[in-house]
Amino acid sequence: MTEKKLPGFGLGMSQLAAGFFEQESGGDGLFRRGVGGVAAILTPKDRKTEFIVYEDKTLCYVKSSMGSPALYPFHDAAFEGPAEAVLMDLDGTSVHSEGFWMWIIEQTVARLLGNPRFALRPEDEPHVSGHSVSEHLQYCIAKYCPQRSVEEARQLYFDITHYEMNEIMQGRGKPGAFVPAPGLGEFLQTLKSKGVKIGLVTSGLYEKAWPEILSAFRALDLGDPFGMYDAVITAGQTFHPGQAGTLGELSPKPHPWLYAETARIGLGLSTEKRRRVVGIEDSAAGVISIRLAGFAALGVTGGNIRSSGVLPLLQQEFGSLTEMLPLLLGEAGPAAAFEA
Repeated sequence: MTEKKLPGFGLGMSQLAAGFFEQESGGDGLFRRGVGGVAAILTPKDRKTEFIVYEDKTLCYVKSSMGSPALYPFHDAAFEGPAEAVLMDLDGTSVHSEGFWMWIIEQTVARLLGNPRFALRPEDEPHVSGHSVSEHLQYCIAKYCPQRSVEEARQLYFDITHYEMNEIMQGRGKPGAFVPAPGLGEFLQTLKSKGVKIGLVTSGLYEKAWPEILSAFRALDLGDPFGMYDAVITAGQTFHPGQAGTLGELSPKPHPWLYAETARIGLGLSTEKRRRVVGIEDSAAGVISIRLAGFAALGVTGGNIRSSGVLPLLQQEFGSLTEMLPLLLGEAGPAAAFEA
């Protein structure tokens, strides 16, 4: 007997079992299995999101440690090459920098604790990468220093960031902070030569993201990033007293808006073209963001996709960016299956 596929996932329950757990309730008590048409409630290993499954639809409840959860429709998504547009993550996918940003979080907590020897633990990684700065800091405060506030932590975080970014731009700073992903230059130049639109998407604030992009392009001698990318969307500008901020700290990945805005506003792509658009990520938050924006997701190894349990949400996983080119250019055969 053929197993029934769940709406949005396009997979049966057994295919999700390695990465997802079933729950009796979800959405902070808003939903309960068997009540109001709810057939199942699923959450991935990192428990950052919950999927409310009905007979004909699935909703995704995005949790928030900052008190701003949200509920979105979760649709089926599939990519068919050749690509009209590729949406790319920055940290971990285009540039290997997640270690640097986790180090900044670590330094912030160390100062909050007054303990320069403080170190994050391996189990902290899914909670301090891929989301907003405020979400990362709130997690750390709740676990390590509940007597401190996220406002204090944010001030320290940005003080440290400003100093370290200035050091890097002056040719000093932490060695290996921003390393271009293997094959990034070849990948971008090949897509560009084929007329594929390229959008760069990051949950990072502009003041963090732009020096990182410039550093990678200088290392690869790729010239002006705006000559390569057709759209660059960041989480904007943080709020400081006396300075206006933009929406970004409560709405980045795994929320859909950064990817949705890059595609619709940045690249001018209508919803009818979704099957010719694909997103590339190394983080669980990014994969869910792509899927909630209505696009298929490709994964690149090295991030937290597998450990967070969201591998089944990918159309395919690759070891490097250049390995994706045949699929993106419509030159690949059927996607190979992979184990969750």
